[in-house]
Amino acid sequence: MLTRRYVLCAAAALVVVAAPALAADASAQAFVTQIYDAYKGKDSKGRPLDSDRAIRRYFEPALAALMIKDQNAAAKRGEVGALDGDPFIDAQDWEIDAFDIKVVDLTPNKAQATVKFTNLGSARTVVLDLTKIKRDWRISDVTWTRDGKRESLRALFVKK
Repeated sequence: MLTRRYVLCAAAALVVVAAPALAADASAQAFVTQIYDAYKGKDSKGRPLDSDRAIRRYFEPALAALMIKDQNAAAKRGEVGALDGDPFIDAQDWEIDAFDIKVVDLTPNKAQATVKFTNLGSARTVVLDLTKIKRDWRISDVTWTRDGKRESLRALFVKK
Protein backbone atom coordinates (compact mmCIF):
# COMPACT_ATOMS: atom_id res chain seq x y z
CA MET A 1 0.00 0.00 0.00
CA LEU A 2 1.33 3.42 -0.91
CA THR A 3 1.80 5.78 1.96
CA ARG A 4 1.26 9.50 1.80
CA ARG A 5 4.97 10.01 2.49
CA TYR A 6 5.95 7.84 -0.49
CA VAL A 7 3.57 9.70 -2.83
CA LEU A 8 4.88 13.09 -1.66
CA CYS A 9 8.52 12.02 -2.10
CA ALA A 10 7.80 10.70 -5.59
CA ALA A 11 6.04 13.94 -6.54
CA ALA A 12 8.93 16.02 -5.20
CA ALA A 13 11.41 13.92 -7.18
CA LEU A 14 9.42 14.53 -10.37
CA VAL A 15 9.45 18.28 -9.75
CA VAL A 16 13.22 18.25 -9.20
CA VAL A 17 13.80 16.25 -12.40
CA ALA A 18 11.40 18.39 -14.50
CA ALA A 19 12.58 21.78 -13.21
CA PRO A 20 15.82 21.97 -15.25
CA ALA A 21 13.93 21.07 -18.43
CA LEU A 22 11.41 23.84 -17.82
CA ALA A 23 14.13 26.36 -16.99
CA ALA A 24 16.06 25.54 -20.16
CA ASP A 25 13.02 26.38 -22.30
CA ALA A 26 13.17 30.12 -21.66
CA SER A 27 10.62 32.40 -23.22
CA ALA A 28 11.42 34.79 -26.02
CA GLN A 29 10.64 37.64 -23.60
CA ALA A 30 13.23 36.34 -21.11
CA PHE A 31 15.85 35.94 -23.87
CA VAL A 32 15.42 39.53 -25.08
CA THR A 33 15.20 40.98 -21.56
CA GLN A 34 18.45 39.21 -20.63
CA ILE A 35 20.19 40.83 -23.60
CA TYR A 36 19.01 44.34 -22.85
CA ASP A 37 19.55 44.19 -19.08
CA ALA A 38 23.29 44.38 -19.87
CA TYR A 39 22.81 47.86 -21.37
CA LYS A 40 21.13 49.56 -18.43
CA GLY A 41 22.99 52.26 -16.56
CA LYS A 42 25.81 54.64 -17.15
CA ASP A 43 28.71 52.16 -16.90
CA SER A 44 27.00 49.13 -18.44
CA LYS A 45 29.09 46.75 -20.55
CA GLY A 46 26.44 45.64 -23.06
CA ARG A 47 26.78 42.34 -24.92
CA PRO A 48 30.14 42.35 -26.71
CA LEU A 49 30.16 40.33 -29.92
CA ASP A 50 33.92 39.92 -29.91
CA SER A 51 34.15 36.16 -30.35
CA ASP A 52 32.59 33.45 -32.48
CA ARG A 53 31.05 31.97 -29.34
CA ALA A 54 29.40 35.25 -28.35
CA ILE A 55 27.93 35.68 -31.83
CA ARG A 56 26.59 32.10 -31.85
CA ARG A 57 25.06 32.65 -28.41
CA TYR A 58 22.67 35.31 -29.73
CA PHE A 59 22.21 34.72 -33.46
CA GLU A 60 20.78 31.81 -35.44
CA PRO A 61 23.39 29.68 -37.25
CA ALA A 62 23.11 31.13 -40.79
CA LEU A 63 23.28 34.75 -39.62
CA ALA A 64 26.04 33.92 -37.14
CA ALA A 65 28.08 32.32 -39.93
CA LEU A 66 27.73 35.47 -42.08
CA MET A 67 28.77 37.68 -39.17
CA ILE A 68 31.77 35.52 -38.24
CA LYS A 69 32.96 35.25 -41.85
CA ASP A 70 32.80 39.05 -42.25
CA GLN A 71 34.49 39.68 -38.90
CA ASN A 72 37.34 37.25 -39.66
CA ALA A 73 37.90 38.60 -43.19
CA ALA A 74 37.98 42.19 -41.93
CA ALA A 75 40.40 41.28 -39.13
CA LYS A 76 42.80 39.73 -41.67
CA ARG A 77 42.78 43.01 -43.58
CA GLY A 78 43.19 45.02 -40.36
CA GLU A 79 39.77 46.62 -40.85
CA VAL A 80 36.42 46.82 -39.13
CA GLY A 81 33.75 44.58 -40.64
CA ALA A 82 30.35 45.54 -41.99
CA LEU A 83 29.02 45.80 -38.45
CA ASP A 84 30.69 48.85 -36.92
CA GLY A 85 28.36 49.32 -33.97
CA ASP A 86 26.30 47.34 -31.51
CA PRO A 87 23.35 45.72 -33.32
CA PHE A 88 21.24 45.48 -30.16
CA ILE A 89 21.12 49.26 -29.74
CA ASP A 90 22.25 50.46 -33.19
CA ALA A 91 25.00 52.62 -31.71
CA GLN A 92 28.63 52.57 -30.64
CA ASP A 93 28.07 54.40 -27.35
CA TRP A 94 25.18 54.29 -24.97
CA GLU A 95 23.63 55.54 -21.79
CA ILE A 96 20.25 53.91 -21.35
CA ASP A 97 18.10 53.79 -18.24
CA ALA A 98 15.16 51.65 -19.34
CA PHE A 99 13.79 49.55 -22.17
CA ASP A 100 10.23 48.92 -23.30
CA ILE A 101 10.25 45.38 -24.67
CA LYS A 102 7.20 43.89 -26.36
CA VAL A 103 7.37 40.36 -27.74
CA VAL A 104 4.74 38.90 -30.06
CA ASP A 105 4.67 35.16 -30.74
CA LEU A 106 4.16 34.62 -34.47
CA THR A 107 4.27 30.81 -34.42
CA PRO A 108 5.47 28.35 -31.76
CA ASN A 109 9.06 28.78 -33.06
CA LYS A 110 9.01 32.39 -34.28
CA ALA A 111 8.56 35.65 -32.43
CA GLN A 112 9.24 39.33 -32.92
CA ALA A 113 10.48 41.70 -30.24
CA THR A 114 10.13 45.46 -30.50
CA VAL A 115 12.53 47.26 -28.17
CA LYS A 116 12.07 50.99 -27.53
CA PHE A 117 14.47 53.11 -25.51
CA THR A 118 16.16 56.48 -25.29
CA ASN A 119 19.90 56.50 -25.87
CA LEU A 120 21.85 59.67 -25.14
CA GLY A 121 18.67 61.72 -25.57
CA SER A 122 17.56 60.09 -28.83
CA ALA A 123 14.48 57.84 -29.06
CA ARG A 124 15.30 54.51 -30.71
CA THR A 125 13.42 51.42 -31.82
CA VAL A 126 15.04 48.09 -32.63
CA VAL A 127 13.09 45.08 -33.92
CA LEU A 128 14.44 41.56 -33.36
CA ASP A 129 13.14 38.63 -35.41
CA LEU A 130 13.49 35.55 -33.22
CA THR A 131 13.70 31.86 -34.03
CA LYS A 132 13.50 29.02 -31.54
CA ILE A 133 16.13 26.35 -32.11
CA LYS A 134 15.47 23.31 -29.93
CA ARG A 135 14.87 24.99 -26.54
CA ASP A 136 16.77 28.22 -27.11
CA TRP A 137 15.85 31.48 -28.81
CA ARG A 138 18.18 33.08 -31.34
CA ILE A 139 17.99 36.25 -33.40
CA SER A 140 17.40 35.72 -37.13
CA ASP A 141 17.51 39.43 -37.99
CA VAL A 142 17.64 42.90 -36.43
CA THR A 143 15.98 45.92 -38.02
CA TRP A 144 16.59 49.61 -37.36
CA THR A 145 15.49 52.85 -38.95
CA ARG A 146 18.40 55.04 -40.05
CA ASP A 147 17.85 58.39 -41.76
CA GLY A 148 14.24 57.43 -42.41
CA LYS A 149 15.16 54.08 -44.04
CA ARG A 150 14.70 50.61 -42.60
CA GLU A 151 17.93 48.63 -42.49
CA SER A 152 18.62 45.13 -41.26
CA LEU A 153 21.57 43.28 -39.83
CA ARG A 154 21.21 40.40 -42.29
CA ALA A 155 21.20 42.85 -45.23
CA LEU A 156 24.58 44.23 -44.11
CA PHE A 157 26.15 40.85 -44.80
CA VAL A 158 24.04 39.67 -47.74
CA LYS A 159 24.99 42.76 -49.78
CA LYS A 160 28.66 41.81 -49.64
